[in-house]
Amino acid sequence: MNEYTFLLPIGLFLLLGVMSPGPSFVLVAHTAVAKSKIEAVAVSLGMGVGATIFAIVASLGLFIVLDTIPWLYLVLKIGGGVYLLFLAFKMWKSAHLPMSKSTRYAENSGSTVKMFLLGLFTQLSNPKTAIVFGSALAAFLPKAAPEYSYYLISLLAFLIDSGWYILVVALFSTQRMQEAYARSKRTICRGAGVFMGMIGIKLLTAE
Repeated sequence: MNEYTFLLPIGLFLLLGVMSPGPSFVLVAHTAVAKSKIEAVAVSLGMGVGATIFAIVASLGLFIVLDTIPWLYLVLKIGGGVYLLFLAFKMWKSAHLPMSKSTRYAENSGSTVKMFLLGLFTQLSNPKTAIVFGSALAAFLPKAAPEYSYYLISLLAFLIDSGWYILVVALFSTQRMQEAYARSKRTICRGAGVFMGMIGIKLLTAE
């Protein structure tokens, strides 16, 4: 088992990354207080699958492709930025809706499958995440990686991302948080929309 100790620094690296505030955190927290716990968990699982995909991409070395082919990275970056701006617009637009209508920044989002896909696409909207995963593997993965390493890294990525966001769901879906959200719904929705929009603009304008 000692040959797999490199998973510890990789796991810590990914955990610190997922804990930093970003569009994924905003979306999960917003879903937890504005919708249902089941829908928020579905979003969290979508985030976990997205992280797994990035782990696989990094394992295959495709992050190098994104880093060395400017036009491909540019296309993905523009697509991700536009998608985040769309979510920001939906959040802002829903600010005036009463709680009974929820905050439908995803049209007809009652389906857990749709919420799962919303989480997945939000996670995949930032191609720089692939670079982050690639950096983690480049820094901590041994040259002679033991068998099953990439499977374990992919599983680790899923457990860390989905586990963290499910923890966020447990915190933000409490009755106290729901009541606080109801009292300040317009401010929270618009604040979340502005924050999401700023991230989208930053992604579009980043070098």
